[in-house]
Amino acid sequence: MASLTIRGLDEHLKAKLRVQAAAHGRPMEAEVREILRTGLQLEPASGRTFAESLRRHIAPLGGVELVLPTRGPVRRAPKLAK
Repeated sequence: MASLTIRGLDEHLKAKLRVQAAAHGRPMEAEVREILRTGLQLEPASGRTFAESLRRHIAPLGGVELVLPTRGPVRRAPKLAK
């Protein structure tokens, strides 16, 4: 099995890691292994915007037509001074 040394780790980050490891009932080294394991299993971002992703899911259903109301004139700001 390989080893990894991390230099220059911020003390605040190390303290948070220690607390999280204790909460999970394991040593810090095991906590770091689990963080790396789960972090590397995540799929990379698709590069799509939310709108593109939503459109991709709705398109097979025939899409959605939204009726947008016409915009009225901009109202004047109220006077708050006495």
